Amino acid sequence: MSKREQGFTLIELMIVVAIIAIIASIAIPNLLSARLNANESAAIATLKNISSAQAQCQASGVIDTNNNGAGEYGYFAELSGGVNVRGGTTRISPPVLSGAFANVTASRVSRSGYLFQMYLPEADGTAAAEDATGGDTGNDNNVDASKAETLWCCYAWPQAQGNSGKRTFFINQGGDVLSCQDPTYNGTTAFPAPIDAYVVTASGSMDTPVAANTVGQNNRVWTVVN
Repeated sequence: MSKREQGFTLIELMIVVAIIAIIASIAIPNLLSARLNANESAAIATLKNISSAQAQCQASGVIDTNNNGAGEYGYFAELSGGVNVRGGTTRISPPVLSGAFANVTASRVSRSGYLFQMYLPEADGTAAAEDATGGDTGNDNNVDASKAETLWCCYAWPQAQGNSGKRTFFINQGGDVLSCQDPTYNGTTAFPAPIDAYVVTASGSMDTPVAANTVGQNNRVWTVVN
C-alpha cells in the first residue's frame, strides 16, 4: 500500500497568500508613514542643533572678518571644523556642529532623508550659499561681515518627496522652525529658493521678516513648528 502524500491544497495556499497580502496592505503604509515622521522629526531636531551651533559661533567671535569684535555666523563646513573660517587660517576647535556637516556636496548636506542648505547675507541682503564643497575658503561669496553678525538662514527639504519626507523646514537667527507643505521640493531637482520662507515684499532679501504662519515668497503658508 502506498503512503498518502501530505501537503497543502491549492485553495489553502491561495488563502495564505491572500492573508499575507491583506497584512502587507495594512503594514506597509504604516511603516512608510512612520519613516516619514521619523525623518521629519530628525530634520526639525537637526535645525534646532544648527541654531544652537550658530549662536555659539557668533558669541565666541571666532569668525570676525571685519575685526570689529562682533562675531559672525558661519557655514556648515566652518561650524563643523571642516575648513578654515572666513578670513582666517584656523578652524573652529572644538567644532560647534557635528563633523558630519563637513561633508558638503553641491553646497548641501544630506542627513536622514533630507537635504540641508545654509545661506549668509551679502551687502544688499541677497542670500549667498557656501562653496560647493563647503565654507567660503576663497572669501569670494560676497558675504557681508556686518550683516553676517545678525543674519543667517537654513532650509531642509526631502531628498525624495513623499518617500523620505513631505514637509520642508526653515530656520534662521530668530530660532523658530517653520514648516511648509510644498510637494514641488524634491531632492536636487527642485529645491527652495533662498527667500521662499520670507514674506512677500519687493526687496526679496534676508532682511525681510519670515513668513511665520503666513504666505511666503513661494505662495505657500509657512507654519511655526511647536
